[in-house]
Amino acid sequence: MCNLFRVKPYLVKLNISASMIKFLLSIGVLLCTCVGAHAQLPDSCKLAMGTNLAGLADYGTELPFVDLMRNSREWYTKSVGDPASPFNSEFADSLSYRPDGYPTHAPQMVNGSVYPQQVATIWGKTDGWPLGQYTVLWDGDGELSFFGTYENLTVLADDRRATFDLVNRIDGVVEIKIVRSEMADPIHNIRLLMPGSEATYLEQPFNPVWLEKVDVFQTVRFMDWGSTNGWGTKAGETGDGSLTDWAGRSQPDFYTWTHSKGIPYEMMVRFMNDYDKDGWVCVPHTASEDYVREMARFFRDNLEPERHLYVEYSNEIWNWIFPQAQWANRYGCEIPGISWPEGTTTFIQNMLDVWTEEYAGVPERTSRVVGVQAGWLDVAQRVAFNVDSASFDFVSPTFYFGFTDEAEAELDGLGAGATVADVARLARASMPTGFAYLSDIKTEVADRINKPLACYEGGQHLTPNPFGVVPSYEQALIDVQRDTSMYNLYNEWFDLLRTLVDDKGRPLELMNFSFVAPRSPQFGSWGMLETMDQDTALIPAPKYKAILENMAGSCSATTSATDIAFTPGVLTIYPNPNDGMMRMEGVEGLHSLRVYNATGQLVMARERRSGSDLSLGALPSGSYFLLVREESSGKLFRARVVLLE
Repeated sequence: MCNLFRVKPYLVKLNISASMIKFLLSIGVLLCTCVGAHAQLPDSCKLAMGTNLAGLADYGTELPFVDLMRNSREWYTKSVGDPASPFNSEFADSLSYRPDGYPTHAPQMVNGSVYPQQVATIWGKTDGWPLGQYTVLWDGDGELSFFGTYENLTVLADDRRATFDLVNRIDGVVEIKIVRSEMADPIHNIRLLMPGSEATYLEQPFNPVWLEKVDVFQTVRFMDWGSTNGWGTKAGETGDGSLTDWAGRSQPDFYTWTHSKGIPYEMMVRFMNDYDKDGWVCVPHTASEDYVREMARFFRDNLEPERHLYVEYSNEIWNWIFPQAQWANRYGCEIPGISWPEGTTTFIQNMLDVWTEEYAGVPERTSRVVGVQAGWLDVAQRVAFNVDSASFDFVSPTFYFGFTDEAEAELDGLGAGATVADVARLARASMPTGFAYLSDIKTEVADRINKPLACYEGGQHLTPNPFGVVPSYEQALIDVQRDTSMYNLYNEWFDLLRTLVDDKGRPLELMNFSFVAPRSPQFGSWGMLETMDQDTALIPAPKYKAILENMAGSCSATTSATDIAFTPGVLTIYPNPNDGMMRMEGVEGLHSLRVYNATGQLVMARERRSGSDLSLGALPSGSYFLLVREESSGKLFRARVVLLE
């Protein structure tokens, strides 16, 4: 075991930035210095955490693009001259549209209405929008109208331009309506640009605030970006048995990306290439062989060679709440007369075979995963064992912790009297059950076919039962999301997950779910942040804090003494954890001290002598990495220290 930096039970892990890695390597310090017959990783290196990105929604608070038209609601219609004036006359499916989704003209007459129809879109919640002046641009001949909780609207119709000021974003709404659009040159290419982005939105389509927050993750999962759940279908529909060719994918010029085919692959590739990120994509469940093959070629040929890509067939095709599960059962099991879930594996296998063929020359650039149900071992085995083990690289369960049936019953009994402490206590008491499920997936599925785990989703899953109702204990369920107890729960859960790491020097791949989303007692509080610009000094983000502190840095396993270029001196810190006052033992005389925070940023540098107390009291609570150079010998020391509030 590598115990040099182990501080139990208060251990908080580090994410070491690339710049910090370079610094450490430049002075001859390796991040892991354990020696043994088998490859090992120190605890701080055992969890390789990425994150799922939230899908686009007009009410969403994760806003990756500066052009907010990308997350506008799909068109709804208005009846011109109707005295009843419904919000939505519901004739959108009856209109004629261009390939980019804009109406060929407006207003339009349709069967079933005596009133001409206009189209409109809306952003039903502006809580995540930055304050400032917004700019609306459009092409074509026509007229737009605006409604919302903004101020100072200015419309320059001849310039096809409008501006408005957002001065209060909470519970805000913005609506844009196409009042008139001429068939010869219809209105199209509407852009709603964030403050300060008009001059740069083409060259820099990504929201800089979003980029800053997501940058800490090396790998992102695009499941929701690609609208994987129910891909290509309308709400409440399963779809027929027809498959979609590559030409039917999401296109970059479509007016909104909140539709059922999601954000175009071009934007995923651009993000990964521009910001040196790895990705995880989900192949739509109704993708034809043409689609799968061209999708594989697109990522292979357009991603930089250094970028790595995980690929998965759809998402949770065993989960009956999703249309793809109903579809896979209908066309993989019921119609051909094959048992469930075995019949669904045909779709998985076909996708894997095509992807493997297309990446035959560069297999190291992709990892093929098979998703399994963490809570149902039998189903997980019958899926994983019926896919050719040579055709995939990872078994992929979730890593959620939530409530057992007994915990839910107790919360129901407590009702409105339930406290944050009750929620945390029952979540903690439920952890052994959830961990047992995941441990079984490792030993009874992954280990039996010699595959590592890569968890596609996970984190807290503190939701009501049944899902989608407002529970009587809703306030406690909301409040725990900002409470220190959530931070503690995450650290305890991560320590359990570390025990699942194998002895081959591979960290456990974990994709947090999810990135930015508001709290909801009814549908779950999935975001580790509530808004992208959340001030964590005012509004705590314990999930975000715990994840950052537990992320593996650039770590490598040690397999023999020859792997070690330098063994640092042993530095003892006591007490540890502490309140900012401590003593160091092991270093003599004059020495230089550098202190790095959990993201690898240098936060303190000083010269000092041994024998005196060391004060870090000016630093906020958290985990810090100390690097010490003894001047007389040039010897290097390192240690990790945890500062308590």
